[in-house]
Amino acid sequence: MKGGQANQITADEMMVYAASKLFEDGEIALVGTGLPMIAAYLAKQTHAPNTTLIFESGIMDAEAKHMASGVGDFPLVNRAVKTSSLFDSLSLLQRGKISLGFLGAAEIDPFGNINSTIIGNYNDPKVRLPGSGGANDIASMAQRTVIMVKHQRRKFVEKLQYMTTPGFIEGPESREKYGLPGKGPQKVITDLGVFCFDKNSKRMVIESLHEGVTLEKVKSETGFNFDHIPIFIPTTEKPDTNILSIIRSLDPERIYINK
Repeated sequence: MKGGQANQITADEMMVYAASKLFEDGEIALVGTGLPMIAAYLAKQTHAPNTTLIFESGIMDAEAKHMASGVGDFPLVNRAVKTSSLFDSLSLLQRGKISLGFLGAAEIDPFGNINSTIIGNYNDPKVRLPGSGGANDIASMAQRTVIMVKHQRRKFVEKLQYMTTPGFIEGPESREKYGLPGKGPQKVITDLGVFCFDKNSKRMVIESLHEGVTLEKVKSETGFNFDHIPIFIPTTEKPDTNILSIIRSLDPERIYINK
């Protein structure tokens, strides 16, 4: 970035900063590549240095020199405490050891349920997506989850075309009904704002909007109605210049930020 753009904070950088604040020092977090990885390393360099980062591939607490293109990418192994397997990383979930997990979504509904399987009819889809991978395990077993997704109307839908990964499923007490031990999604972080879930209805609500984002913009890009909208909607906290510098140093080639 040059000139006046140097201090201009992008939507991706806002997402990274908002996500980083959700890490608690000393916990075990399961993260993927992309913006969650940058958020994780930002947290490690700031307020949560003792957080242990686990990747689906079984790489544990690495210090990647470069942004990895996948959870098994070689640069991710740098100074790893341990390299193991998918079996070991998911077994940590099943044993209740993972405090925080990150998820993406092709579609997300008001209860935080996710579709990453198909668009269209299951037997003859318009698009066949990657599927669950470890996402269902993370959403079911992690103590809490965070969903990071671009905010588009085609993604934020009232009804999923296929439920790959459970959020609050049908609403209150659904997770308990289906025997899921994790507490469900904590936040949804998008390029427009930060969203949480009503403690009673378990439907998504607006927590804050990024600077310059209007409520009308969010409504136009959301395919469902929010049950209630606060009279005053806070503006999402921005990173200061020091934090912004760290974020940019973590992804200097802009592999994920502003992609």
